[in-house]
Amino acid sequence: MGLKKYRPLTPSLRYKLSADFAEITTDKPEKSLVKPTKRSGGRNDTGKMTIRYIGGGHKKAYRVIDFKRDKDGIEGIVKTVEYDPNRSARIALIVYKDGEKRYIIAPHGIQVGQKVMSGKGAAPEIGNTLLLSEIPLGTIIHNIELRPGQGAALSRSAGSYAQLSAREGKYATLRMPSSEVRMILITCKATIGAVSNPDHNQEVHGKAGRRRWLGRRPRNRPVAMNPVDHPMGGGEGRASGGHPRSRKGLPAKGFKTRYKSKASNKHIIERRKK
Repeated sequence: MGLKKYRPLTPSLRYKLSADFAEITTDKPEKSLVKPTKRSGGRNDTGKMTIRYIGGGHKKAYRVIDFKRDKDGIEGIVKTVEYDPNRSARIALIVYKDGEKRYIIAPHGIQVGQKVMSGKGAAPEIGNTLLLSEIPLGTIIHNIELRPGQGAALSRSAGSYAQLSAREGKYATLRMPSSEVRMILITCKATIGAVSNPDHNQEVHGKAGRRRWLGRRPRNRPVAMNPVDHPMGGGEGRASGGHPRSRKGLPAKGFKTRYKSKASNKHIIERRKK
């Protein structure tokens, strides 16, 4: 896993940095775990554009990922490590002893032929999924559940991880990727290790066309719009937009939008650093 730098044969290649895909072992996904997807182009069921700057892009098929890891006590073997166009992390195909195949988010350092397990009695090794009550303190983890049986909700993107720092009563204390420190029930599951493809955030597209391949359309600045399109639009010449705000008029920098009475507030020990 690393980055590939290009010779500057064209202006777009001069600064381009892309993944070298050294860890990928096959380019053909498992047919039984692939589903078709339909693009929305940012439009709702009536055809109205509700999200801007979305459209086009290369055709993609969805890979069904096992976020619950509920095949407890059955050993699985890593068959392939694959690219997934729907996420920044790599995925791994697991073949279990009973013949079932499932995709999981590939942890950093996982190898083809490696054995993985989930549930009680599994060793705290990379790729294994355990309850937070059974994971040793200080361990790096990812794919963390917020509610028991819900399936992984936290630390799923490339290179992300959390650290299990303490346990008290029925709660475990975790330092999240955002630097937030919060409590989660010890009956929730998590996977050992960090998520694969840690260099993802250092990639450089090099040209606008590569973003179009990903389905992202050009984004224009609010101050360049007309008053009818945005609260910060209009004015004579290059007049600034005043206070930065969203299209709906909500302040965009420093304005707190979190509910004061949110139920999960009591589980947050330390808020993320700004």
